[in-house]
Amino acid sequence: MGELVQQASRQLTELVRGEMRLAQAEMQEKGKRYGKSGGLFGGASLAGFLMLQALVATVIAALALLLPVWAAALTVTAVLGVIAAVLALSGKQQIGKAAPPTPQSTIENVKADVAEIKRSAHR
Repeated sequence: MGELVQQASRQLTELVRGEMRLAQAEMQEKGKRYGKSGGLFGGASLAGFLMLQALVATVIAALALLLPVWAAALTVTAVLGVIAAVLALSGKQQIGKAAPPTPQSTIENVKADVAEIKRSAHR
């Protein structure tokens, strides 16, 4: 009987350690996704700022000349706007993949392990 208890204790220890390693790996992956999304949002911010600068240049060129120069400036503004939108959407997708910031797979595995231990204890 003592040997069975000792064996169960070892197995439980190994199980807990394995779940902790899984939780650590899962949290590292989520951290990488949050870092990537932060970089994409930073890129979107820079592109948006440049877009505003180009828009100002467009308005100045349009008001000062009323010639095709403003059309070129407006084209640059539109391109920067599209870049900002694409970067922001990519960042949002990365946030969605990382959320929630909890190790869901590990939590589910631990719940299943506890349920199995309870079933085994009742036998």
